[in-house]
Formats: sequence, structure tokens, C-alpha cells
Amino acid sequence: MLKIFLWLRYLRKKKIVFLSIAAVALSVSLLIIVSSLFTGFINVFEQAAVEAIGDVVLDPSDSLNPSAKFAKYGKFIERLEQTEAVEAATAILKAEGLLHLGTGNVRAVAVWGIEPIRRVKVMGFDRFLLRQKGSGGKPSFDIKGSENNIGGFVGIGVLAEPDEKTDKYDVEAVEKMFGEEVVLTTGTISPEDPDSGKRVEFKRRVIKFTIADVVETGVHQFDKSCVYLPIEELRKYLYPEEELPVASQIQIKLVEDTDADGAVAVIRGVWRSFVEEELGGDLYLINADIMTAKQIQRPMVQAYRKQMGILLLIFGVVSLGVVMLIFCIFYMIVRLKQKDIAIIKSCGAAGSSVAWIFVGFGACVGMIGSVFGVLLGYIVTKNINTIEEWISIIFGLKLWKSSVYLFSKIPDEVNWFWALCFVLLAIVAAVIGALIPAIVAAATKPVNILRYE
Repeated sequence: MLKIFLWLRYLRKKKIVFLSIAAVALSVSLLIIVSSLFTGFINVFEQAAVEAIGDVVLDPSDSLNPSAKFAKYGKFIERLEQTEAVEAATAILKAEGLLHLGTGNVRAVAVWGIEPIRRVKVMGFDRFLLRQKGSGGKPSFDIKGSENNIGGFVGIGVLAEPDEKTDKYDVEAVEKMFGEEVVLTTGTISPEDPDSGKRVEFKRRVIKFTIADVVETGVHQFDKSCVYLPIEELRKYLYPEEELPVASQIQIKLVEDTDADGAVAVIRGVWRSFVEEELGGDLYLINADIMTAKQIQRPMVQAYRKQMGILLLIFGVVSLGVVMLIFCIFYMIVRLKQKDIAIIKSCGAAGSSVAWIFVGFGACVGMIGSVFGVLLGYIVTKNINTIEEWISIIFGLKLWKSSVYLFSKIPDEVNWFWALCFVLLAIVAAVIGALIPAIVAAATKPVNILRYE
């Protein structure tokens, strides 16, 4: 009871203690905000890959053969979907090209031949379409009133630039492009000639298509560069000599809660059997890369985690000033409360008991400061997009741009694991700051203090 009485008395009488509480709160909140935003960004980055390319990707291409393709992908998808690990799969056919939108307006784009209905099953593609989103029907490339024109989807960033201040697209202006005919220049490069070792001349292809819809995924790299066409129509232009449907990649969605590594092993087994039975046992195709989306993103994720670690280390070193501040404040309290300490010890209290008064008080300061720090960190993190928007409105300064940070929204989920770690570290830091003053208090000799009172 005496300890609690003294703690409350020091809080009431020594207002400077609130400075140490505020310092702990600010340090904890700062570290929580930084860790939450970083881990949120990493999580969104990984999830964006899953939403764009599925849980697992089968890709036979490499630097030596970037245009690798294979036939009869429909049969392979049927085999995959018969396994317990795979929920759905879809094929894509890839190419690069130049999109001509008008006089002097040409954009370099990545061309993806897709199966829209299967793509919905794999990654919910329909929710990214401006016109067909929420329509309740199956997404389609069909153009109303036209039976011959090829329809296509275009990334919203290909058609327009986001506003410099708001970082938002003018959706009304983009919607006016629906039904517009555009020209795509693309082509293929044949594999190396086995006799001469040289590549055959580039085969140029020109595709005219009508914009059937616009895609806004919220991921800048896809919105800025992707054009989507029916996979079979793209095959006719790129590989007219091929009689069977061909694909460059298979994107796969796993059954929920399926072990990813085990699923990859199953998919590899199905692929090996398929190549041996349907594709002539081509060794190059058998050794195709089969990786999860998270494995594909791992190098970038590891780099982001290193950056987060360095940033937290820097802020952690800065926050060590809290220890020094608590030390100074508590040392001052000990020097000013020599009489109280002497009276307590003269009543029979041991030096360790006196020391624990100040160590416990330091722990209380750490706990109180941590509670306020967690509260402040939670409020700022959950409202970070609103705060960023107000800064943009008041100061005309756009802090978060999708062209720089990939995503249109700042991740706002609190990382409670790191929050707990910072709370514990803050309490330990406060105890360390109070330790030396506590030792000084324990060493105080009552007779030297009270002889003149």
C-alpha cells in the first residue's frame, strides 16, 4: 500500500513524470505505426500477387525461351481440377505489344490472352471490371451490336493518368472509351534455328479490337500495362500455324487450407504425366517452373523485410532517449525526495524495498505510457488513409501515390504481435531508466539526511 500511495503522490505532485509517460507513449505509437504499415504493405503485396496470378503458377518459359508455349491446356486443367488440392485453374497466353489509342498516343503494354469465366473462378476477376462488375452475369468480351469485332479489356492506367493531387482516375472519362476501336501491334519470335543458331525474323501482327471493359485491380503495375484479349483470338494472330489451343502459363487456385508445398508436389506430378502422355515427353516442358505466388514474390518480400528491420532499428535507437529521459526525471525525484526516503528507511524499510518503490514506479510509467502508445498507434494506423487524404486537401501534398507504392490505398491493419513486443520493450526500458536512481535511493543513509531536520 505504501508503494501505491507514493506512486500516486509522485504522479500528482511531480507533473514532470507525465513527460516521461508522453515520451514512452510517442515512442511506442511510432514503432507500432511503422511496423504495422510495413507489414501491412508486405501482406498486401503478397495478396496482390495471389489475386493477379493465383496461388500457384506453372510457367515453362525462361530467359532462353521467353515465348515458350504448350498445347492441350484444357485437358491439363481438367486433370488438375480432379485432384483434391486444386479448386480451379485457368490458362493465359502472353505477349508484348504497342497499343495505339489515337494520334501520338501509343503505350507499351503486356498482352494477356485469358479465359474470363475461368479467371473469375481462380481470382475473382469480375470485381475488377468497371462496366460488368456487380452485373450478376459472367464477364464477357462480347460487344453489343457487333458479331465480328474482337472485344478486349484494358487496364485503367493504360487509358488515363491518375490525378496528380488525388491519385484517382477520372472514371467518367474512362467510361467514354467503352466501344472505342484501338489497334494493338504485337508479334512473335520463332525459336532458334537448329542449323544456323539464329532466330527467325520477328513476325509482326496487328490486332484491331474494341474496348469492351476497363480493368482496375488497384495494383499499379497491372493497371498501367495490361491488355486482356480472348485467349483463342490471340492464338489465331500469334500462332496461326497452331491447330490446337496453346497457352504460356497456367494459374491455379488451391482448395482453402491446402498445404502449398504439398499442392505443388501434386501439380508437378500431374504435369509430368500430362507432358509424357500428351506432349511427347518434352524434357524442356517437364522441367517447367511450378511455384506459389508467394515464392515468386519472395525476393521482393525479403528486401522489404530488411528495410523494415533497418527502419525499426533506427527508430528503436532514437527511442532509447526515453531511457535517458526517465533516468533524469527519476534521479531528480530521488534527489528532491531524500527526506521521504530517509523517513521510510528509518521506519525499518530495507534498502531493497526502497529501490523497488522506484523500480515499480518506473514499470508503472512504462505501462501507462504503453497503453496510451498502443491507443494512439491504433487510432493513427486505422485512420491513416483519412489522415493522408486531409494532408492532401490542406497542404496539396499527396504522400501516397499508387505509381510509387503499387497500391491505391495505404494498408491500415495493426500488427498486434509487434505491438505486444514494443509494449514489453517499453516497460523494460522504463525499468532500466529507473534502475540507477533506485539504487541511489537504496543507498541513502537516513542519519545523514535527518540530522539537520
